[in-house]
Formats: sequence, C-alpha cells, structure tokens
Amino acid sequence: MLSELAGIPQVASGDLLRAAVREKTPLGQEVGSILESGDLVPDKTVVKLIEERLNAPDARKGFILDGFPRSLSQAELLDAMLSQRGGIDRVLAIMAPDEEIVKRISGRRTCRNCQAMYHVAFEPPAKPGLCDKCGGELYLRDDDAEKTVRHRLEVYNANTRPLLDYYGNAGTLSRIDGVGSAKQVEERMIEALDGLLPANAGKSK
Repeated sequence: MLSELAGIPQVASGDLLRAAVREKTPLGQEVGSILESGDLVPDKTVVKLIEERLNAPDARKGFILDGFPRSLSQAELLDAMLSQRGGIDRVLAIMAPDEEIVKRISGRRTCRNCQAMYHVAFEPPAKPGLCDKCGGELYLRDDDAEKTVRHRLEVYNANTRPLLDYYGNAGTLSRIDGVGSAKQVEERMIEALDGLLPANAGKSK
C-alpha cells in the first residue's frame, strides 16, 4: 500500500531470501534451513541481498524496507550503506500483542504456483485450499507455522526490539498501533509519514 502511494518499491528481505530458496541458488541452499527454523540469517548475507536490490534502477528515487534491519548490527551496516544516499527518513514500528501476531502469521496461506497470499480468517480464498488467481494449491509455509512464529517472537525480543531505542534516539521512529482493521492501520501509517508522501496520498481511499 505504501509502495503504491509513494511510487517507490517495497524491498522485503524475507521475499528476497525466499526467492533465493525457491530458485535453489547457492545462497538459497545456504539459508533455507535457517528460514524454516525462524532464526536470523547472517548479517552479511542479508545485507548483500539488500544492497544489490537497492542498486536497481527503480530504487534510485527511494524505497521502503520491509523486515530489515532486524538487529543493531544490521542497522549499523545499513547506515553505512546509505551514508551517501541521505539515510533513512522514517521508521515505522507496527506494534501488536504477541497472540495477535501469532494469529495473523500462522493463518497465512501461500499459492505454490504464483505465490499469492491469503489468510484463513481475514482474506480466505473463494474455494478452500485453492488460489483465486491461478487455481494453485495453497499451503502453510514452514516459516509461518505457529511453532516457528513463536520462536521468531523470541528472536525478535532478543535481537530486533532494541532497534526501537536505536531509531527512537535517532529521531526517526514512529510507533504505529497495529490493532484494528487494515484501513485503520493504513491511516495511522499515512499520518506518521506526513510530508513524505504525495499531498493527496490516501485521501481518495
């Protein structure tokens, strides 16, 4: 949604890593088991992927990082990477209770063919187990399984939560209440990005 409003690409570290696994690249073979367990992929590996993506032509006017950085060391590497590009304008931390997060993530279902995503409670397909777009089989990814999600929350609290202080001290952090409808959360994000989006962003929705 933000990518569309701002006219800049969304760069999701998880998508980049899963694509490498799906394509069975050397990197994909290296990180596949790490993603399944819910642990963090080594910093150098993720940063290399991110840097390559940010050097693409469509990211020259800006970008939205999704799922990166996940640790203080990654944040410091990112700062160094972006030192010639002006750094990060704004950091949005969408906050929600752990049980809400488990419910949201473990309910995801992904199409094996086109990778379209659904949710058993919030956005179910027209026919259970089948993709509306291509008719492919929907499945639960290993990294969306409840056990893995709960482990990821433990990893988050140990490694990623300190970033709230890091970006808070830098003056770039906005905490967003993530409880409510998608529309409500969208409006909160747009408000937090005041001045960074086109003047009419979100007004026609």
